[in-house]
Amino acid sequence: MGTVHARSLDPLPMRGPELGVQADDIEAPDIEQDPKQEVLENKDVVVQRVHIDGLGRTKEDLLTYEIAEVFRARNLIDVMRKSHEARQKLLRLGIFRKVEVVIDTSRGEDALPNGLDVTFEVTELRRMTGSYNTMVGNNEGSMVLGLKLPNVFGRAEKLTFQFSYGTKETSYGLSFFKPQPGRFERNVSINLYKVTGQFPWSSLRETDRGVSAELSFPVWKTNQTLKWEGVWRELGCLARTASFAVREESGHSLKSSLSHAMVIDTRNSSILPRKGGLFKIHQELAGYTGGDASFLKEDFEIQLNRSLFWDSVLSASLWGGLLLPIGDKPTSIADRFYLGGPTSIRGFSMYSMGPQSEGDYLGGEAYWAGGLHLYTPLPFRPGRGGFGDLFRTHFFLNAGNLCNLNYGEGPQAHLKKLAECIRWSYGLGIVLRLGNIARLELNYCIPMGVQSGDRICDGVQFGAGIRFL
Repeated sequence: MGTVHARSLDPLPMRGPELGVQADDIEAPDIEQDPKQEVLENKDVVVQRVHIDGLGRTKEDLLTYEIAEVFRARNLIDVMRKSHEARQKLLRLGIFRKVEVVIDTSRGEDALPNGLDVTFEVTELRRMTGSYNTMVGNNEGSMVLGLKLPNVFGRAEKLTFQFSYGTKETSYGLSFFKPQPGRFERNVSINLYKVTGQFPWSSLRETDRGVSAELSFPVWKTNQTLKWEGVWRELGCLARTASFAVREESGHSLKSSLSHAMVIDTRNSSILPRKGGLFKIHQELAGYTGGDASFLKEDFEIQLNRSLFWDSVLSASLWGGLLLPIGDKPTSIADRFYLGGPTSIRGFSMYSMGPQSEGDYLGGEAYWAGGLHLYTPLPFRPGRGGFGDLFRTHFFLNAGNLCNLNYGEGPQAHLKKLAECIRWSYGLGIVLRLGNIARLELNYCIPMGVQSGDRICDGVQFGAGIRFL
C-alpha cells in the first residue's frame, strides 16, 4: 500500500524522479564576495548565441523555453549562474544522460567585443532503457523491474512499464507522462495498472485493476493534482479463519472517483528534514461518475521541523481523516482508514487498532494521529562527516485514535468520540536515513492507553518506510 492510513491499493509511482540518493538536504555554505567576482559582475556582456549540440530526436522548440533565461544575463557571473540553472532544467526533463556547458567569446563578422556564445553539449538517453531497483514501502520491500521509453515523440514524453514483486504486494502497470513545454511542473499522466495485495491484519486479499488520469500543476507556492480513477476491486479472504464481517465484504465492486490534492512542502528533505514544513490535504469523491462505491473522503497531513542546539531537531506532525458515506450503503473495508504500527502509532502492531471482528481489523471512518520527535546525533558522534551522519537517535511521543461514527449525532459528538480512549506511546530508538528514498527505525516502545482488541508490540519494534508520523 502506498499510504500509512488507507486500505486502498495504490499502483507504483510511475513518474517523477528516479530512485537514487538526492542531496537536496545538504545546505549550501555562505560564500563571501571575492574581489575578482565583483569585477566580473560589473563587466557587461551580451549573450549573442546559444548552441545545443548532440540533438537527435529531441525537438528544438522544447528546449527554447529551458534556455531562454541565458539570453537575459548581463554579466559573466550572471551568465554562469543562468547557464547552470538551464543545465539543471535540461537534466530535469529526463531525456538527457549528460549535459555540459561551454562559455566562449563570440566569433564571426557580427561578433561584439563583449559578446559570448554559450554551448550546451547534450547526450540523449537511448530510445529504450531498462532498470532494476529495490523499493522500500511502509514496512515492506519490493523488487521493481522497469522498461522506459524516454522522449517518445521528442518533447519529453515518457512511456513506462513497471513490474513489482513485494512481500505483501505485487503490481504491474503502464504509464504515459506528458509535460507542458517550458512548464515541466504542469503535466498530464495516464496510468493502467493491476495491483494485488495481502493484508493479514484483516485476513483480506485485494486485487485492483484500474485506469487513472492525472493533471498536476503549480499554483503560487502549492502543487495541485486533479485525478480521475476507475478501479475494479476484487476482495477475498486470505485465510479460512477470516471473520464473518470480512467474508460479508468479499466480492467485486467498481469505484469511480474524482480527487484533488494540494501540497506545500518547504522541508529541506522529505525523509529526515532539519527544517521547514509540510501541509497536505486530499479530497476524494466517489459515486458521481459511476461505480457502486459512494463516499466523500477527506484527509490531511501537517509537519513542522525546527533545528535546535547541538545539531538536534524538534519535529511535530499531525494527521487526520474523515470518511462520509453517501446514500444508504455503508462504507467498504477497502476505503476506510487504518492506524497503528512502526510508521504511525509506534508500540502497536501494524494497522491493529480500532474496530475489529474476531481478530480481523476492519478500519475506521475517522481518525487522528499526532507525533512529537526530538532527533539528536549519535552519542560521541562516531563516523562524523561520513557514514555516522546517516544515523540519528530520536525520542518520540505518539498519540491517536480511530473509530466509526454515527453521522446522525453531529460534529460535537464526533469530536468527543475521537477524544475518548486515546491510544498513545513513547520511547526512543535509532533512525537510519537511506539517501532521500526511505528510512529505517529500530525503537524501544512503551504503548499506553491500550484498548480491548488492540494488538501491541511492547519493547523493540522495527520499521521501514517513506512516510512516518
